[in-house]
Amino acid sequence: MSHQVLARKWRPRTFEQLVGQEHVVRALANALTQGRLHHAYLFTGTRGVGKTTLARILAKCLNCERGDAPTATPCGQCNACREIDSGRFVDLIELDAASNTGVDNMREILENAQYAPTAGRYKVYIIDEVHMLSKNAFNAMLKTLEEPPSHVIFILATTDPQKVPVTVLSRCLQFNLKQMPPSHVSGHLKNVLGAENIPFETGALHLLARAAAGSMRDALSLTDQAIAFGQGRLLEEEVRDMLGVIDQAYLLPILDAVIERNGPALMREADALAARGFSFDAALQDLAALLHQLALAQAVPEAVDEALPEREHLFDLAHRIDTETVQLYYQIATLGRRDLEWAPDELAGFSMTLLRMLAFTPDGPSDTPPGKRAMPPEQTGSSAPGTNLRATLTGAPRTPVNAANEPLEGFDGHWRPLAESLPGLVRQLAMQCELLSHTPTRLQLRLPEAQKTLLLGFGDKLKSALTERFGTNLRVDISITAGEISTSPAAARARELAARQDDAETAIHHDPFVKTLVRECGASIHNIRPLTGTND
Repeated sequence: MSHQVLARKWRPRTFEQLVGQEHVVRALANALTQGRLHHAYLFTGTRGVGKTTLARILAKCLNCERGDAPTATPCGQCNACREIDSGRFVDLIELDAASNTGVDNMREILENAQYAPTAGRYKVYIIDEVHMLSKNAFNAMLKTLEEPPSHVIFILATTDPQKVPVTVLSRCLQFNLKQMPPSHVSGHLKNVLGAENIPFETGALHLLARAAAGSMRDALSLTDQAIAFGQGRLLEEEVRDMLGVIDQAYLLPILDAVIERNGPALMREADALAARGFSFDAALQDLAALLHQLALAQAVPEAVDEALPEREHLFDLAHRIDTETVQLYYQIATLGRRDLEWAPDELAGFSMTLLRMLAFTPDGPSDTPPGKRAMPPEQTGSSAPGTNLRATLTGAPRTPVNAANEPLEGFDGHWRPLAESLPGLVRQLAMQCELLSHTPTRLQLRLPEAQKTLLLGFGDKLKSALTERFGTNLRVDISITAGEISTSPAAARARELAARQDDAETAIHHDPFVKTLVRECGASIHNIRPLTGTND
């Protein structure tokens, strides 16, 4: 017996076998049971979700010989059911509109529609990719749709319903078939492979489900290919090599390097992906998908698939990075993918996207582990945000007020360490502010006007963070000044980095070995950078 591909062998033959389209199955089954049939149905959805399969099942329901009326549970054994399954039923006419677009093809079909069925109760016309019909062909169909013979049922299928004329749409019952979620796809593949007695690794099924992009037919076709590639078995590593996909285990170190501000490690990861020949477009797509899972882990932990291989690492990352930065990285990844075609080459575009993430990564405080820095209040035991908080946005303030005689409890007056201990983009805002004064109940800060957008986006969160730190009765006032501020932590840090850069350049230019290389070998000096820790 010749081999039959999985996509055909495991094609659903009843409503019960159809995976993931319960909303459509329920409506059609109820209509069949109650005898409330329509003369025209339109099934829409992306490729491989079951449009034509559903149409054939409906044709069996209409023409099953067991019983005197249409049924939602065709027997599958009568002549009509068997012939429909094998594609030989004379009263089931299938037309591919992509290759039969003309009005003549449609007129020929519609002329035959006037005659009574030969073998079944109904003549069923399945027109696939109906949006490909010409305007004249649609006009020819419209007459029959307006006054259909009682023995004719039209089932139209399309991936692009926007191109179907509204005059046709208004005469059809429309059902939108959903894309298959990866969990549905991998679950179905598990059942199929179990029935076929083919050994597999669960990770391999997750890779195939993701690669299928919502199409069950594509998933089964890829599974056939993977079985051949793996000589009768499905191993995760072999499936990954066959698909050429980015394993998210390779993307997690990229996020680790970004969070730790480790530029050399970040570039090594990018070079490793290039060496393996992966598509950087796919890499950015998967990186965005990983960031989506990371955002879920932070906001709705129960929504993260328990079978996800990288789940444990994902939750570790969720505690090391704040939610605002995750959203920022997601935007950078999606925009980087969009701009990839304009990059000098794909590696440069991918690397630039990672460097952009690095540039916008909030600096981690030198004395606080990242996990504690990004832990939510309910895990750190901090108090609820204050209720007495007020902010004042004014012009340039008067002469700075000296610190009050009585200090703020738990604060020694040094603003920079306090600013550096805050999480994420709240820290970025605090670093741009200078401290004017502090009392047990009030903090006065000043921000340059050039950074006002930070205040608009994260001012309330900064005030909440300070209130949580020092108590609910603390008032935080932030004023705006038109000029630059030279005493802010950010300005001080910039001066320190500039001084370190100067020291590094001086050391390199005066190094005897470097001088020898320049003098005797014609070497030149480029891109001098001081040695830094991961927080710089």
